[in-house]
Amino acid sequence: MSGDGMTVLQAQLGDWDNLNHLLVCEKTGSACIVDPYSGAYWLKICETNGWNLESAVLTHSHWDHSKGVKTLYEAGIRVWVHDYESKRGWVGPDSDRWEHPALTSEVFTVGELEFEVHCTPGHTPGHVTLKGNGVVISGDCLFLGRCGRTDLFGGDVHAMHESLKYLKSILMESSEDWLVLPGHQYVLADGNVPTYLTVHQLLKQNEALKAAGDDDAFHALEFLAFDDSLAE
Repeated sequence: MSGDGMTVLQAQLGDWDNLNHLLVCEKTGSACIVDPYSGAYWLKICETNGWNLESAVLTHSHWDHSKGVKTLYEAGIRVWVHDYESKRGWVGPDSDRWEHPALTSEVFTVGELEFEVHCTPGHTPGHVTLKGNGVVISGDCLFLGRCGRTDLFGGDVHAMHESLKYLKSILMESSEDWLVLPGHQYVLADGNVPTYLTVHQLLKQNEALKAAGDDDAFHALEFLAFDDSLAE
């Protein structure tokens, strides 16, 4: 995606269908990688295109979203994460931490681009969602068809419901043609496997968002917890 001052590169890396997103300010050439699975991959992409990779943002600190951080940190890239991730044992490496409360936002810049960083816990204590310049990068808080699970260490089903109600109100106030970019590429109920949807499509199709605000409907969702080794 390119235009209106920003280029976004999306790549599916690793065996867990992770989606990485590189945000580039077209005016300054400054770049930020969100949830780097491979630091070396994104350093090479930026070198090839003449972009200056200045920062990395973790929507949360699960290993499949932070695997590339050590390489980037050692290369002098500023690494941003919310301080609440320390509640699930995150000790870095990172250079900068947000500390704003849940369901509030701070401003983050990439060159001359501004993004809202919303604290949206539930999947993890300090999960964040980025919004701005025509995109919403939702990490594992909100997938295209559902939401992230809440039964991993540091997860909280009540916090997830509050975060989804909060995000739903924000999305409903956003332009319908903005793109939602999730942390994983998962199959939808109709069998399609997109890597993005518009805000309009997401609000119509996402099961978790449709249930948000109705306690019974939300807690009846089957994807909030799984009986598997990850939960153990």
